[in-house]
Amino acid sequence: MNFQKATLTIVAAVLLASAMSFAASDAAAPTPTASPMSLDQVVNNLVRRNEERAQALRSAEATRIYHLAYRGFPSDREAEMTVRAVYTSPSTKDFEVISQTGSKIILDRVFKKLLEGEQEAAQPSVHDRTLVNRDNYDFDLVRYEPSAEGSGQYVLKLTPKSKNKFLYRGQIWVDANDFAITKIEAEPAQNPSFWTKKSEIHHEYVKVQGFWLPARNQSISYIRLGGRATLTIEYKDYKLNRGTDSAKVSAPAMQN
Repeated sequence: MNFQKATLTIVAAVLLASAMSFAASDAAAPTPTASPMSLDQVVNNLVRRNEERAQALRSAEATRIYHLAYRGFPSDREAEMTVRAVYTSPSTKDFEVISQTGSKIILDRVFKKLLEGEQEAAQPSVHDRTLVNRDNYDFDLVRYEPSAEGSGQYVLKLTPKSKNKFLYRGQIWVDANDFAITKIEAEPAQNPSFWTKKSEIHHEYVKVQGFWLPARNQSISYIRLGGRATLTIEYKDYKLNRGTDSAKVSAPAMQN
């Protein structure tokens, strides 16, 4: 394998670890205030409501646009792929490539590996080890951010309990009404390669028919040789199939 292919293989490994974890804002953070709930109450509600939403969602379909720009040695590379993604409960994910342009190395060694990695993460044997719960993470309450529009947000610090390539360390924002993750700013729990100096994860979510789903993911990886890879995934055109028990999603928050 020549050096050019080796470099992009490293990028592929980095982005696989970064993108599987579920954009940074330049605006000043809201002024924190006293938290209405304790850390245990927030985490209990987050875990419970995540389980309820997972049980209520029978299937989901969306269009994704993957874009990767690599800048650095030995040469710049760029590619884009549009994918139709279909999720069927409890653990099936299917992907159909609609269009693709740009570097063949990125298309084959990065984007396709990302899709394969996501299918792997959805399998029951792996899925349980990626959930945001006390089995996989330690939690700290950083602050509570009120909102003039209504629901505030709890900011939690997550520390992974293992070096799982699908886990991350950093902060999550949790909606105070729905107890769903609305934003993630973190880094992978496991550095996938010595050649990776640093990786940043910035994810945003949007509420669709009662479910908080990915809206935009950005993963930036800095290579020790000076290269930088920026992966963005845009999500649109969601179509959801909710089960008959989906009313559980709107259950009130628990105070104990």
